[in-house]
Amino acid sequence: MNRVLHLLALALLALALTACMPSRKDIRSARADARALQDTATTCGLPDRCAQESALYALGEFAMAQSQPDAPRHEVTLLESGEDALLARINLIRAARFRLDVQSFIYAQDDSGFLVLSELLAAARRGVRVRVLLDQLYSVDDVELVAALASAHVNFELRLFNPTFGKARTGPFEFAAGILCCFTRFNQRMHNKLLLADGVIGITGGRNYQDRYFDWDPAFNYRDRDILVAGPAAGQMQESFSRFWRHPRAVPAAALHDVRRRLSALERGHALDPDTLIATAQAHGRVAAMSRAASDPSVIAERLLARTRSVGEVEFLSDLPNKTLERNDPSERDLSLELLALFEGAQDRIVLQTPYLVFSRTARRSLRALHEREHPPRIIVSTNSLASTDAFPVYALSHKYKRRYLREYGLHIYEYKPFPGSAPLDWQDALIDLPPGAPVRRSLGERATESRRAIGSGAQGSRGSARGGRVPLSREGVRMGMHAKSIVIDDRIGLVGTHNFDPRSDRLNTESVVIVHDPAFAAELAEEVLADTAPENAWVIAPRPKPVVLSGLNYSLGKAFEALPLFDIWPFRYATSWEMKPGCAPVPRDDPKFSECYQPVGDFPEVQVPLKSIYTRILTAFGAGLAPIL
Repeated sequence: MNRVLHLLALALLALALTACMPSRKDIRSARADARALQDTATTCGLPDRCAQESALYALGEFAMAQSQPDAPRHEVTLLESGEDALLARINLIRAARFRLDVQSFIYAQDDSGFLVLSELLAAARRGVRVRVLLDQLYSVDDVELVAALASAHVNFELRLFNPTFGKARTGPFEFAAGILCCFTRFNQRMHNKLLLADGVIGITGGRNYQDRYFDWDPAFNYRDRDILVAGPAAGQMQESFSRFWRHPRAVPAAALHDVRRRLSALERGHALDPDTLIATAQAHGRVAAMSRAASDPSVIAERLLARTRSVGEVEFLSDLPNKTLERNDPSERDLSLELLALFEGAQDRIVLQTPYLVFSRTARRSLRALHEREHPPRIIVSTNSLASTDAFPVYALSHKYKRRYLREYGLHIYEYKPFPGSAPLDWQDALIDLPPGAPVRRSLGERATESRRAIGSGAQGSRGSARGGRVPLSREGVRMGMHAKSIVIDDRIGLVGTHNFDPRSDRLNTESVVIVHDPAFAAELAEEVLADTAPENAWVIAPRPKPVVLSGLNYSLGKAFEALPLFDIWPFRYATSWEMKPGCAPVPRDDPKFSECYQPVGDFPEVQVPLKSIYTRILTAFGAGLAPIL
């Protein structure tokens, strides 16, 4: 009887989730009501909507003019620095003349998020059509702000993808109910990220809209990567965005139940003021500095155009918005299979960067097949350490399978340090601290020391109890975590995108990627990734020194426990972290001189948690069955 009641409750929850979604009639009515509140005036009457002159935007026009159907021309720029990535976005928003499309998985209510919002609203008011599509679960959840944006201007429209129970804000109860009743639908998130100006130039990659993606967080920032693409591939970006925008799960913000209630309480002509709600962003000097830099041609030339290169063939691939609903539809492009085909075509070397080293069953088969070739390609992996990750449960699974990764797949794994010796530099530091032509990487050691005085309790958060999936560390500083997603195949093909190369990206999230078929670009991308594997930036994962006795028994027992989905409690793991000794040069783990030049530093260096506690939490609390959703 209890089982029947349990199933009935789940069925009712599922019905509620479906029934609570706004109907087409509700959407039409809500949009009409919102239009009655929206401002229709524009600040510019010129044909170009008073767009800012931009050499960056001109790359799109140039590439389009130079391209032929059988000989495409593209201009591409790797955006390694967080502030460069934000600088490029603001510049393109100001340069847009007709249309701006923005797509994101996370959109936070902080300095960078508010800055971009204010720029998008300004573009709408000068006559540019602005469309913003955000995944509902991890984006703006302030109903007052969403209502203000929904009623702000006739040229600005916000839609939220796959809203839980048809609302802008998901509370704890709705979150739990969504998981219980409709696990697959609730977990199918729009992980795509895109900013597209006039269909000629766009930015995509790993970054969401949140301070930590743009080097602005006082305690924790991401090592991430975007790519700016100008040329015909922008048309593929436009097609992908349009498909998501038109999909039934992309619900206009005005039609969401909690937003509509707020708008219904307003009198005609008395709309909410979004500028007041986002004005706090203007209080910080860095926002004003970024705003000035985005209109400075010399800054754009130095920070962005100097790193732009001309290439030929570029592809933008994206999952369809109904990815988990129609996986057997032959018309659907499965991005994961496209990536796997490129992976399997490698002959000499694969350089992979991913924050989460957990592979799907299909990927595991592919890796094993590559390693079993007579002449297997060398696979170099840059990923997070426990000290740098903000996703502790995911690291638990990667730690569980280190033996398999090294022995059966032949991976060369480098785990990112939380305080890397060098990292991409933001533009302000470059202009203030470095002479012209200086490298775009600098030591974070001194910056961590300075930050303890500058940010006070913010840095202390790096040592305290775990926050946001991060474990406490043994020292203070501005912690960094890996978030970039890139692949280089045989130094001839470079990929930058949103796909984490993990089961969740394979099965649940929608993803996108830019593929550049150009050896020079591939070499540049490989250089960036390999810099993150340098001894000052990463620990090498290699087999631990063999015990004096019973080494074979230890290996066999460890392998047996590894096969268990739960209760993998064998304490003597196959692999550990190694640090290069002073005076040595970097060598791979299979080099005969490796043990002479490197020393083991424990499984979880820099982490301030007792070893026994770590083993208990990592190896017993999480099982292999969780891999598809973590």
